[in-house]
Amino acid sequence: MKETRGNRLHIAVLGKMNVGKSSIINALFKQEVSIVSDYAGTTTDINQKAMELLPIGPISIMDTAGLDDFGKLGEKRVKKSLETLDRTDVAIVVFDYEKIKNCDIELFQILHKKKIPILSIINKIDIKKPENKDLKFIESNSNTVLELCATKDKNVTSKIKQALISILSDEFINPPSLLNGIINKDDKIILVIPIDKEAPKGRIILPQVQTIRDILDNKAIGIVCNVDNLNKTIDSLKTKPKLVITDSQAFREVSNILAKDIQLTSFSILFAKLKGDLKTFEMGANIIDEMKDGDKILICESCSHHPVEDDIGRVKIPKLIKNYTNKKILFEHVSGHIFPENIEKYKLIIHCGACMTNRREVLSRIEKANECKVGITNYGITIAKCLNILKRALEPFKN
Repeated sequence: MKETRGNRLHIAVLGKMNVGKSSIINALFKQEVSIVSDYAGTTTDINQKAMELLPIGPISIMDTAGLDDFGKLGEKRVKKSLETLDRTDVAIVVFDYEKIKNCDIELFQILHKKKIPILSIINKIDIKKPENKDLKFIESNSNTVLELCATKDKNVTSKIKQALISILSDEFINPPSLLNGIINKDDKIILVIPIDKEAPKGRIILPQVQTIRDILDNKAIGIVCNVDNLNKTIDSLKTKPKLVITDSQAFREVSNILAKDIQLTSFSILFAKLKGDLKTFEMGANIIDEMKDGDKILICESCSHHPVEDDIGRVKIPKLIKNYTNKKILFEHVSGHIFPENIEKYKLIIHCGACMTNRREVLSRIEKANECKVGITNYGITIAKCLNILKRALEPFKN
């Protein structure tokens, strides 16, 4: 199974026009995946490609437009390039022998503010090297610097790979476990997976697949069932399960079935822990108690899909909140990488489980919400809150 974008290390390749960003990417992939031209401004949109780069693992590289692009259209391209930084885990900033410009200075400032590790590559050294003052500026603002010629250096892939490894935190080389600290070897874990309108035909969704794999990695015992046969599943076990993980939409039924001494949570809450910040999300969910008539809630889906009749983000969650608060609340929706700039108008932001986006993007949205003093939470935590089982759903993470 191919890794989704949400599980890949996201690398943005940035720099001025015609410094060789696309050449760096082609050299790294060892094939032409980005168009190369002597004409400045060839890359006009974000070109995202996936590959396996061992021992780092699956990565997603984003080729961006030149930061010194000009004109009204150029300004839009630059804006879109900088927006990729909200999901960038590490930045490759490409230079050549040309002088440092304001856009270079501003880029470093943004990268430092976002605490994104920086690999700077000085390209085209076969032609000329930068002036000493420019070289010193680059070195002082980067975690590491490479000097090479992307079109002639035969060891480009190895050099970039080693440079990336040197600046990456252990979290990327050895990614954290979904169930780390929650389960132990030989624990019995029941997964409740309803097969409803939102279940893809012939398969189960990514969070469920990843949870099963994580159970196996922890050498625990995974048992999969539907809501209808949960009682029979529990009765068939000689010892009670350590934990039951359910689809959030079945929270009410599963909670009513389980004895109080069996821990319960949901796939969405597991991903809230992995991709976001549980404490912040819990605080955000409690804002639902403060909702008033006319308040606005923004619901964010990280993937774009055609809404089904009983869609969780567009139908079920708004209905739950309205029933819980008994208030006339307004709901707005965004999907994919779209995130509004004027979030101050919202009382609360509710994010999906984020299985299709990376941790950096979720944390970036949390940071923006905190800066604007807007509450933020996620689907699973919201559902548990509205069903009055939030305390129980978070109990597995309190140890």
